[in-house]
Amino acid sequence: MGYYNEEDNSYSRRRNRRRGGGSSAFIGAVFGAGVMLFAGPFIYQSDFYPDFGTGNGEEGTETESLFSGDQQNVNVSVNSDITEAVNRVSDSVVGVFNVQDGPSGFFQEGEGADQGVGSGVIYKIEGNTAYVVTNHHVIDGASSVEISLADESRVSAEVVGSDVLTDLAVLEMDASDVETAAELGNSDNLQVGEPALAIGNPLGADLSGSVTQGIISATERSIPVDLSGDGQPDWEAEVLQTDAAINPGNSGGALVNIGGQVIGINSMKIAEGAVEGIGFAIPTAIAIPVIEDLETNGEVVRPQIGIGIRSLAEYPAAEIQDTLNLPEDIEAGIVVTQIAGGSPAEEAELAENDVITEVDGKAVTNTHDLRRYLYTESGIGETVTLTYYRDGARETAEVTLAEEQPF
Repeated sequence: MGYYNEEDNSYSRRRNRRRGGGSSAFIGAVFGAGVMLFAGPFIYQSDFYPDFGTGNGEEGTETESLFSGDQQNVNVSVNSDITEAVNRVSDSVVGVFNVQDGPSGFFQEGEGADQGVGSGVIYKIEGNTAYVVTNHHVIDGASSVEISLADESRVSAEVVGSDVLTDLAVLEMDASDVETAAELGNSDNLQVGEPALAIGNPLGADLSGSVTQGIISATERSIPVDLSGDGQPDWEAEVLQTDAAINPGNSGGALVNIGGQVIGINSMKIAEGAVEGIGFAIPTAIAIPVIEDLETNGEVVRPQIGIGIRSLAEYPAAEIQDTLNLPEDIEAGIVVTQIAGGSPAEEAELAENDVITEVDGKAVTNTHDLRRYLYTESGIGETVTLTYYRDGARETAEVTLAEEQPF
């Protein structure tokens, strides 16, 4: 027997009386409403109807009735920094289709053609030619490349050049149907926490022009890259980290600041089930010199020292003291982890565990500093002066840069 079934007679009688009282109240309410419906207009026109004024206590101020019969639609104009930024750049973000000859696959257009879908950014219009930057892996192995514009029209494109190390490629196409090019901003001015927008084609052409919002999570991240496929990192890509959603198909698209400037080219995403909100983009400070080289030479020719390097900050404190034997006041630099045979480093008699702190008198605090200096402020055949520490002693070496060998 349930709790609510255990009622005594007195409770039932009280409940019945309440039911009777409720019926009388209901009848009275209906009668009162009828009286007010009949008498309301007469009361409103009489002097007995109160004047509520403007709500500030002043008498005699005319006001609109709260129950006015003239109802109007409310038009809301939504305009923000985010929508303005998207409007500035969205038409310059395009789809990039990698068409490969072969048996049909998941992405297919026509008989015997596999088609991979990525994104790209129109960054320059010069005469009758428009230039598009995308990722190397988006167009890698393509028999032909096609571009899908903002109006969904398709045009063919040619690969100008591609660079596997930075995962960047430049395409060119006819500019007849191109109306706008994106403005490339300076990623060196970014601060952690500022807004970031990712624009591209996640999961293929059906979601073209998608926009996701987030922040800049980190401005300098080193991501190991295995280019030779042997399971060992051959390169450390310098990237921006963002929590703006970046999915397959976003590769090659734009990472945009709140001013509508492209500050990164979306490149990769950690695709583990337990990881969310971690995406990466190639900063424009790295991308622009590469783009210029690809336009001019079709490839990037880099100077090299011939060493493997690792930032000192990545070493445990105990190892810094026991293995590297650095003076206590040396807190930043890069550690030589490997010397290539026949390289400029071998000729200059550098050795493993040397800690480089300066190049041509400029401080190098991590691997990014050294690569940026070599790639932007020096060239093949030039000589640079390295300052380094070996077994606690400060030394210098003159190194003549050679051409970097492809992997």
